[in-house]
Amino acid sequence: MTDSYPKPPAHAAPYVDILGSALAVRFLLTFGGAELYMAERPTERSRVVQLVGVDLARALGAADLPRRVPLAKPWLAACLAYEGQTVADIARTLHMSDTAVRKCLANNPYRSAPASWRDA
Repeated sequence: MTDSYPKPPAHAAPYVDILGSALAVRFLLTFGGAELYMAERPTERSRVVQLVGVDLARALGAADLPRRVPLAKPWLAACLAYEGQTVADIARTLHMSDTAVRKCLANNPYRSAPASWRDA
């Protein structure tokens, strides 16, 4: 993993290994929390293909992933904060309260330094 996003938890790591952090975030936001069949030979009509492309969809289909895509909300909150989103925007995106997001970010071991600290 060569990107600088927060380190993913174990249940999200296989998705990050295949897709990279930024695309894994979008994938988990789109499909997280529900069962998802990932074909080894997906078609162009597949929602997975539309999001990640044919080659990555094939890689997901060939991987030994659980049928239910994880939510990974604490990690997603840290990633969205890393991308520069506000607490309110993160709360809306993850369907959480702003206080829950703040608590998540304060206690999250995956959280990176705030953008203002990284750029200093």
